[in-house]
Amino acid sequence: MADDTDRIEAHGLQVARPLKHFLDEEVLPDSGVDPDDFWAGFADLVATFTSRNRDLLATRESMQQAIDDWYRTHRDGSREGGTALDGDDHLAFLRDLGYLVDEPDQVTVDTTDIDPEIADIAGPQLVVPVTNARYAINAANARWGSLYDALYGTDAMGDAPPAGPYDAERGQRVIAWGRDFLDDTFPLSNGSHADATGYRVADGALVVDRDGSDSTGLADPGQFSGHAGDAHDPTAVLLTNNGLRVEVAIDPDDDIGATDAAGVADLVMEAAVSVIMDCEDSVACVDGDDKTAAYRNWLGLQRGDLTTPVTKAGETFTRTMDDDRHYTAPDGSDLVVHGRGLQLVRNVGHLMTTPAVLDADGDEVFEGLVDALVTVACALHDLRGDPDGRRNSLAGSVYLVKPKMHGPEEVAFTDDVLTHVERVLGLEPNTVK
Repeated sequence: MADDTDRIEAHGLQVARPLKHFLDEEVLPDSGVDPDDFWAGFADLVATFTSRNRDLLATRESMQQAIDDWYRTHRDGSREGGTALDGDDHLAFLRDLGYLVDEPDQVTVDTTDIDPEIADIAGPQLVVPVTNARYAINAANARWGSLYDALYGTDAMGDAPPAGPYDAERGQRVIAWGRDFLDDTFPLSNGSHADATGYRVADGALVVDRDGSDSTGLADPGQFSGHAGDAHDPTAVLLTNNGLRVEVAIDPDDDIGATDAAGVADLVMEAAVSVIMDCEDSVACVDGDDKTAAYRNWLGLQRGDLTTPVTKAGETFTRTMDDDRHYTAPDGSDLVVHGRGLQLVRNVGHLMTTPAVLDADGDEVFEGLVDALVTVACALHDLRGDPDGRRNSLAGSVYLVKPKMHGPEEVAFTDDVLTHVERVLGLEPNTVK
């Protein structure tokens, strides 16, 4: 049993003081949830699901013991006392044990309010420890990145960057590589992006001016998604291919743009479109202080206001979460593009308990139950926050990653836990995905 020093009672639960204060003073205000209802719901969650959680773990343990025993008596026949392994016997044993179950008949599963980063876009996903604010912010901001920087600073072009100051020859190779990329991904009706002397918008379409030739446009005009700045002299052109966007950044006053006939200063790529903020494998959260630190970062990510000081080359600055990106769509309407990767939160599995919360018997509460309620409560600040602020889920959902589930009974348990959480927090069913 965990030490009960410095705890606060709440509806029969004994909650570590830092976690209790964090929930009462930072999470519940502006969440739309009454604090007394929250703590009553927390206690009910623990009372309702603790025994079932223990039973699931007991099933794991008994299965593991049976599997161990089976292997001890079905060793390679060349070993004394063993019998030859038989694949069919092995499968039959696992089925009889319940470790393997028959696949169900064909089923149809449907849900609503899914963000395109989950439903439609096949883009990269990052996983970072939520306890490290710098990593978490960097990962969220990795939705958009400079192709020029990536090419210049890595060996993507076949060789590593030279040491020392900026190498103009390598810079020109970067620009040429970028033009080839545009030609391959966003080909023009005529000619090459390498010949462009300017990009502009006319009648909702992209026009590319070329040195010594007539202007042209995209071979697929539908790839043009918008622009920033004046239509005749834009500061950015937004292109889309397979659901992923590329911004052609135009700035003739920029050091790079000044060397480019069309004033192109960079190609900014939509990259890591989603991020798993990890409360499990990549972190070490042992007690109430640790759990509170993890939850506080997750809350800051959901409010869009997480910051952290960063020191580089002797200078310290504050790293913040990127804003959304604003353009004018081809039809002249405002177009707001998500500036950060969609954030999912990974809760711990069913196995662990935490001294951050003790139940009415003084036993540690299963950590997965605490994670489920607290991480979704933090996400209320995204769901019910400023609609014009830094939103995470534009569709109004919470995305939770639940690892290491052993079979359909454990999956059903998680589904029931999250249904309970939704009820406690006043959310529509299936808000949590």
